[in-house]
Amino acid sequence: MAVNGSFASPVANAEYPRALDASSVGFLGQMYSGLNGYSIAITTLLLLVAYDQFKYIWNKGSIVGPAWKMPFIGPFLSSVNPKMDEYKAKWASGDLSCVSVFHKFVVIASSRDMARKVFNSPAFVKPCVVDVAQKLLRPTNWVFLDGRAHVDYRKGLNGLFTRQALETYLPGQEEVYEKYFAKFVEISQVENNGRPVPFMPVFRELMCAVSCRTFVGHYMSDAAVKKIADDYYKITAALELVNFPFIIPYTRTWYGKKASDMVLNEFSICAAKSKARMKAGGDVTCIMDGWVRSMLESEKYREKIAKGMKVDDSEKPAMLLRIFSDFEISMTVFTFLFASQDATSSASTWLFQLMADRPEILDRVREENLAVRDGDKHQEFSMNILENMPYTRAVVKETLRYRPPVIMVPYVAKKSFPVTDSYTAPKGSMVIPSVWPALHDPEVYPEPDVFDPERWITGDAEKAVKNWLVFGTGPHYCLGQTYAQNNLMAMIGKASMHLDWKHHITPLSEDIKVFATLFPMDDCPLVFSKRD
Repeated sequence: MAVNGSFASPVANAEYPRALDASSVGFLGQMYSGLNGYSIAITTLLLLVAYDQFKYIWNKGSIVGPAWKMPFIGPFLSSVNPKMDEYKAKWASGDLSCVSVFHKFVVIASSRDMARKVFNSPAFVKPCVVDVAQKLLRPTNWVFLDGRAHVDYRKGLNGLFTRQALETYLPGQEEVYEKYFAKFVEISQVENNGRPVPFMPVFRELMCAVSCRTFVGHYMSDAAVKKIADDYYKITAALELVNFPFIIPYTRTWYGKKASDMVLNEFSICAAKSKARMKAGGDVTCIMDGWVRSMLESEKYREKIAKGMKVDDSEKPAMLLRIFSDFEISMTVFTFLFASQDATSSASTWLFQLMADRPEILDRVREENLAVRDGDKHQEFSMNILENMPYTRAVVKETLRYRPPVIMVPYVAKKSFPVTDSYTAPKGSMVIPSVWPALHDPEVYPEPDVFDPERWITGDAEKAVKNWLVFGTGPHYCLGQTYAQNNLMAMIGKASMHLDWKHHITPLSEDIKVFATLFPMDDCPLVFSKRD
């Protein structure tokens, strides 16, 4: 049979596609035919920018804040090098204000009452530090506990900061001060021939050494203390309020993580040594010893109960503790260092600068410290001495008010938080109570920008308990606030009797540098000499 070679299918007809040209498929067809990777990327980016702006404006609501947000990053670039004047302007802008950095919406509570409301609202907020904090301090660290779990854990630590316990730590602190005061003189007179040099870094090392001796005694070598003091800058930088929310190699967060790993390892080694020594019946000389001793006493009590032995109520520990692992102990002690290192470094730097610039105040501190020791400047610290130095205490409290070591405390909203009748902070937002405005309120502290210790003796400053937010308030107030104040009193009191120092005033001396806490912009150039 012959094949009809002339057969043509309608589908194969070259004329057929003309029925499917662009004009016949409408608007959507034209859009589809014009799509490419570049246009898809641009469209997606524009949609994300619009969503980012909409979300910021929606979260902002009625409170003070920028009218719009720089796409995605917000004020990140300007916040990398924070300025004190910018913080003050933000606090002055309203009781509540806001910014948005990367994915984080931030509500700033500036007034005393707004700050106190945040501090005292554990049902709505919990401390959060910053995103990378859990990676540095570890997710299971007790500071990230909430509610009942946090309260119970904290109760187990309260005994480490009683009057009796604080007295136990004093010899170790005095030992460190004697060593470093000699070092101050050597730096000034031998290494620098009487020329002024910035002492802020030296004060940071001093405070790290005091903290480590107080927390872990002599279980840590001087070399390890020096290493921690040197590397703690990296941890501080990694935990600044505005930072990358994740760890990228060779960035501040990466170096901070490596430093924190080193600190945790050193403290774990100390914990093992403390356990061995306490089991052998050694005396308590540091916070770690006291905590381990409490664990062992609790274990001994439980063993007696388990054996059915009759135990007098007087033998029951005030707080029954389990035996924590070396690493758990390390994590907890690391939080003590985290809470104290930058704050006490700031306070000590300002104390030495303020005393040098106000010799009449330093003279009164010296006179009081000699008088309470009956003229014997070599008499060792005791709680009785520290408790009978009202003027020295006033100087320390005024320093903490005048230049508070902590100016803001980050919290995160666990759920929608009705901060006021007209504004609710969204769930997941960072809510930050600020302490500077409360401590510089002219209605409470007349002439707040004047350093005046007398306000704590003859004035009404002691009555302003609601404004005294240096150590926070509410369920997360600073556990070591008495220790911190006594430590600063002991330091400046002993220095006043054994050292003379002069401050080389520069145009930047009174300007404030913000690096987690507050420091003089010029890092406090001083010259020390031994006092006869």
